[in-house]
Amino acid sequence: MDPKNDPKFISRRKFLSAAAVAVGGLSLAACGQSGSGSTASTPGSAAASTGVSGTGASTVPSASGSAAASGSAGAAGGQANAALNGATINWSTWGNAGEIQRFQEYTADFNQRTGAKAVLTPQPQDYEAKLLTQLAGGTAPDLFYSGDATMAKLISANQIVDLTELVSGPNSKSKPEEVSEGLWGPARTAEGKIWGMPVDCNPMVFWYNEQLLQDAGVTTMPADLQKQGQWTWDAFQDMAQKVAATGKRGLVFESWFGPTWGWVTTNGGKVFDGNNFVAVDDPKAAEGFQFVLDNLQAKNFTFAGTLPQGQGLDAMFLSQQAAFVNAGRWLLPQFKKAANLKYNIVPWPTNTGNPTEPAPIATAYMVMNNKATNQDAAFAMLTDFVSAQGQTFRLQGGGNAVPSVSGADAVVGEGNLPPNWQAFIDARETGYAVYPGIANYAGLGTDIENYLKEVYINGGADGKAIVQRIAELVKEKHDGAA
Repeated sequence: MDPKNDPKFISRRKFLSAAAVAVGGLSLAACGQSGSGSTASTPGSAAASTGVSGTGASTVPSASGSAAASGSAGAAGGQANAALNGATINWSTWGNAGEIQRFQEYTADFNQRTGAKAVLTPQPQDYEAKLLTQLAGGTAPDLFYSGDATMAKLISANQIVDLTELVSGPNSKSKPEEVSEGLWGPARTAEGKIWGMPVDCNPMVFWYNEQLLQDAGVTTMPADLQKQGQWTWDAFQDMAQKVAATGKRGLVFESWFGPTWGWVTTNGGKVFDGNNFVAVDDPKAAEGFQFVLDNLQAKNFTFAGTLPQGQGLDAMFLSQQAAFVNAGRWLLPQFKKAANLKYNIVPWPTNTGNPTEPAPIATAYMVMNNKATNQDAAFAMLTDFVSAQGQTFRLQGGGNAVPSVSGADAVVGEGNLPPNWQAFIDARETGYAVYPGIANYAGLGTDIENYLKEVYINGGADGKAIVQRIAELVKEKHDGAA
């Protein structure tokens, strides 16, 4: 978790908080600790723990309204379940005002469909710290969101239920095989046990401003190059350089898990083999970091930590000052409301000769308290929440995340925004959540993020030195946990 123990997703989204409060929001983007570190981070709802969570950033008011949403979720639930009728279920999550509103709508709909008496208690601040205190005191909710960095703590302390048989059983609406393989992260152990279900997700992509690219002399847009199999590091760098030459910023990026490791894996490199940090011995990893450093030096890239106070990558994009930003779907609610903003997305460029390579995904997980009063009822709500129908309910009307299960992808294409929305789905199918080798070690993600922040601001290292220092940080945390 971050120093304030706020889910990182929320923390990362602080740069969007003003807009989030103003326009409200839909669903929590899944974020997980994706990146980072220690906290429950992550964007969106989802990523909370370590890095951004997922999911996303602020959301917009439901375009369809609760009635439309209710119809969708109602189809998912069918007739009232006798086992749920009258059952009390307490659950909790983080989120901004708009996200919490959508969760309240889902809870009301679930109760109407099933006869249950589910109650949501949101924890928008200091989520992980408050949750762990509740668990220690025996007052934690029956169901709750977990960021990726929190999962290991919950599993090792035997505070959550092993869901392996339940999610594969006859009462499950969300089978493991329906979940994209790369989303499990720390929620599924090496032995194959499942302790949490991805609530949704946020594949990292590159948002681009078509007008700025055209003004810089770019004639073929990134999405078109991608379709031609020519979306490479060189092509991307050429565009960023042309934009920088006009006085604008080519790419604005951050240093948490999501924007970091894609430069290694889209270069054909490997970060972890099981619990072993193998990037230290892989020259492709050093090359990935060196590519970032070289472009920072050339001013083609801008690290968000060097921007004026109060300015984030979203503000740079909205004010037509940055041609590219690296983020998930959580930016859509803001961008779709911006007048005269011509935007689209494209997957991470590659440096391998292959048209696509795996890239990071922010996500978070729904888990069940081992002391839940009525575990049958709690699981019924959990599997409904993460089912295709449940995710459709939460994400429709302009949501800020991507479904984590098959059967709900249509919500991503609503309004054909962004036009290349299929890139989110494709990136989900090939990408990966935060590595357990990071997420399972308290504070490691944050340590890596802070180290990279220092390097990106002050310099003093090359690509090889960066990988070697990260290897030292990994060893320190792993040895300390032994």
